[in-house]
Amino acid sequence: MRARGQTPAGQHRPVLVEEVLGALELRAGQRGVDATIGWGGHAERVLAQISPGGQLLGLDADPLELPKTEARLRTLGHSPEVFRALRTNFAALPAALAEAGWNDGADFILADLGVSSMQLDDPERGFGAKDEGPLDMRMNPRRGSSAAEWLAKVSVAELDVVLRKYADESDAAPIAEALAVGEEAPATTSELAAAVRAAVQPRRNPEEASHAVRRVFQAIRIAVNDEFGTLEMFLRALPAALRPGGRAVILTFHSGEDRRVKKAFQSGLRSGLYESIAPEPLRAGAAERRDNPRASSAKLRWAVRATIQ
Repeated sequence: MRARGQTPAGQHRPVLVEEVLGALELRAGQRGVDATIGWGGHAERVLAQISPGGQLLGLDADPLELPKTEARLRTLGHSPEVFRALRTNFAALPAALAEAGWNDGADFILADLGVSSMQLDDPERGFGAKDEGPLDMRMNPRRGSSAAEWLAKVSVAELDVVLRKYADESDAAPIAEALAVGEEAPATTSELAAAVRAAVQPRRNPEEASHAVRRVFQAIRIAVNDEFGTLEMFLRALPAALRPGGRAVILTFHSGEDRRVKKAFQSGLRSGLYESIAPEPLRAGAAERRDNPRASSAKLRWAVRATIQ
């Protein structure tokens, strides 16, 4: 499956791993945070580079996947003294550091903003149209409203704005009119995909309609999880969460994410919070894009906390 550019069920292939490690400039004995640990692919490599003496705090809001990741890393020999998992959204970074007793911050912080393969490939999570499943899309399926519940309440005007802002969808108006129909709104992934196709196919061929389906799923997921609001909270807390000279690395997969990270890093550089930032984002090379198609949209940006506080 990996040879065909696919990821086996229950696994996740981390993107830009060598680039992440290079940007973090890890050393033995450092302590840091993987703020979106997911399957733990990046964390596994990070733990190897900060040993001996290093510590990693892994954060994730997903109550279903985080215990699996913690168990996997434990089987690799990482004790609670070396690796600690904490179920929380990365917007709560200051509270997570306080709970860990790291009151003066961390040496490094990594955040991979992509949805994990386990979430995407599980039909019960409702993140994509590949398989029939309930229209959920919540990063934490035990909190908040599902995508189906959100759709049943959203107005045509509100959904139109979401599709334009989060998906750059040119057919936002007809799609919104097809989806924002109260109790008749789609409740499964198949129903959502079919409704989007029906709304756009008079103007688009099947391939273009499939692209529209993916964009609509993405936009609704962003809205349901308030992903941009959460990211902005994280970015505001990030400089103070780093020790002087500490390094932050963020992987984005959407233009809205990358734009927010870029502006936050640039603002921090101008104000003296950061002493240097990535001049341009790093992208996956041709080989990685071929072997791992989910890396195609990834962008990596880094920032270094100022040493003079």
